[in-house]
Amino acid sequence: MRLILFLLMNFAMQALADEFSDTLALAKTGDGHAQIKLANMLNTGEGVTKDYKDAAKWYRLAADQGHAVAQHKLALMYHAGKGMLQDYKKALILFNLAANQGIAAAQFDLGAMYFQGEGVPQEYEKAAKWFSLASDQGFTDAQYVLAIMYRSGKGVLLDYVEAAKLFRLAADQGNSHAQLNLGLMYSKGEGVPKDYMEAVNWYQLAADQGNIASQINLGLSYEKGNGIVQDDKMALMFYTIAASGGNKTAKANRENLADKMTPTDINQAQYMANEWMSKHEFLQIK
Repeated sequence: MRLILFLLMNFAMQALADEFSDTLALAKTGDGHAQIKLANMLNTGEGVTKDYKDAAKWYRLAADQGHAVAQHKLALMYHAGKGMLQDYKKALILFNLAANQGIAAAQFDLGAMYFQGEGVPQEYEKAAKWFSLASDQGFTDAQYVLAIMYRSGKGVLLDYVEAAKLFRLAADQGNSHAQLNLGLMYSKGEGVPKDYMEAVNWYQLAADQGNIASQINLGLSYEKGNGIVQDDKMALMFYTIAASGGNKTAKANRENLADKMTPTDINQAQYMANEWMSKHEFLQIK
């Protein structure tokens, strides 16, 4: 059995090596798609030793031919300083080239540079413009950040309805932060009718992904009976889950609630928390 596994592993490694050689040969002819594929392999170490400097070289050759994907990849390398000196201005130029060719991720990254003032003066209105273009293509992170901007009135007119709409778009794609924020908007009645049950539904979805703030809000919902049947053991369970990641608020809530509970109920809640965490293997999300 071990021999078979060894042979299969060697076969897979040889196949990757052959693919790299074939891709390199085609890339040297000037084929832009091959140059991008080769750069990706070098960037990730797929079938070859990872080499950021060489990856950047091949991305640059494809980018010079106008390939938007290569422009975006090269921009990311300049932004992070991978294989080259960090250079926000060059990253900005390349993000802009790719964004204007409709690459949603580049539109988001360009918006992020304007939002944070990296290589350019901080301009929330320009950031919102690029986030909006990426959002229209269904780019989840752009939908989430743009929703935050509409809720705060940063770079756009304050609009809770639009914020809730965008949070929902991102939440429906599984973004736990958007799920949390949509739940908060339902709990406050901001941009949507106040609905504690709906808030709990969104907290639950985010909590299942390890979102600590949602776990705390679920605990509060159970403790107060908002949108769900009041249950101290369930509240303590979610506080315990959230506290396992070191959250001080969750720890304080757990201790305050435990002071009002019997040792038997506390032990049951701890057991429930352990069972829940054993079934939800994830990194806690702050």
